[in-house]
Amino acid sequence: MRPDVEAMKADIEQSVALLRRRLDWDVALRKLDELNARVEDPTLWDKPDEAQAVSRDRSQLEAKINTIKSMEQDLEDGVMLAEMADEEGDEAALEDARASLRGIKERAARAELEALLSGEADGNDAYLEVNSGAGGTESNDWAGMLLRMYSRWAKAHNYEVTIEAHEEGEQAGVKSATILISGPNAYGWLKSESGVHRLVRISPYDAAAKRHTSFASIGVSPVVDDAIEIDINPSDVRTDTYRASGAGGQHINKTDSAVRLTHVPTNTVVACQAGRSQHQNREQAWKMLRARLYELELQKREAAAQALADAKTDIGWGHQIRSYVLQPYQMVKDLRTEVETSDTQGVLDGDLDAFMGAALASRVGETRGSSADA
Repeated sequence: MRPDVEAMKADIEQSVALLRRRLDWDVALRKLDELNARVEDPTLWDKPDEAQAVSRDRSQLEAKINTIKSMEQDLEDGVMLAEMADEEGDEAALEDARASLRGIKERAARAELEALLSGEADGNDAYLEVNSGAGGTESNDWAGMLLRMYSRWAKAHNYEVTIEAHEEGEQAGVKSATILISGPNAYGWLKSESGVHRLVRISPYDAAAKRHTSFASIGVSPVVDDAIEIDINPSDVRTDTYRASGAGGQHINKTDSAVRLTHVPTNTVVACQAGRSQHQNREQAWKMLRARLYELELQKREAAAQALADAKTDIGWGHQIRSYVLQPYQMVKDLRTEVETSDTQGVLDGDLDAFMGAALASRVGETRGSSADA
């Protein structure tokens, strides 16, 4: 076997062994058998809430087990193909085998990180909110770029993206927007993105072509399911309705259907305008408010409440988590993990996995490579 193929095989085997240990393979297989038996018990469905929880646990565990089994089988097939190609001197087939093994290696690396997503809400969908900082058009445009970046990241990972609220900037971009990102582990991956993001570039809105610095903040909250109880006193919540803004056309809102909720004790504000009626928007806004308050509680548990407050109260110098420099050089650098890359366009097009992976690993005391270029 060629040395590079042997090395990839060893790396993948090491990753798979680590995944098995983290999952506690034998225990996981027994637990899956137990969950399958419970799901097949018709009396379970007399309790819909319990049945849904058991079904969800089974699906999640089955997916983790199948991921490992799939990688093991693909590795066996890829190594066999490489050995046959090597024996026959078929360089084209050998390169196909290498490409297959590289793909398995990437899957294994991502699976290793996903195995770290053990928080109680990590597997949930997520609300992602973007707000422009001081600076008018420049910051609004930057907020719009961030909204596009995260939407492209989500779609690249087969997540569904739904716009819940959107307030356009006066000349460009957005003042604020909230999107719902739906898919496995959406919150777990995105939670480390909360904070202030700083952009340095030659402004397209400056006739003098001067360099400008812009700020925008990102906030991420988990969608709270029925299994998580969040008590909110209705008297603590102020409700405002307003006419949703948009590009116009035949579906433009003619009534005050958009809903804004303010939780007075925490000064937490959410808004929804995606529904066609005030009732729909009110219901969704309450879900968003529960998510935001739950996220605040999670942050307190992680002793990160102060960082979260800083990010929300001062979108500017001294609070940024990541810098995106387009002039006078090309560099995106995470100021928490030191991960950096010169592929600024790739990052703005949604290539964020290196940054998210490093942040996730650092939160559980593990290390990864220091450069996204590696």
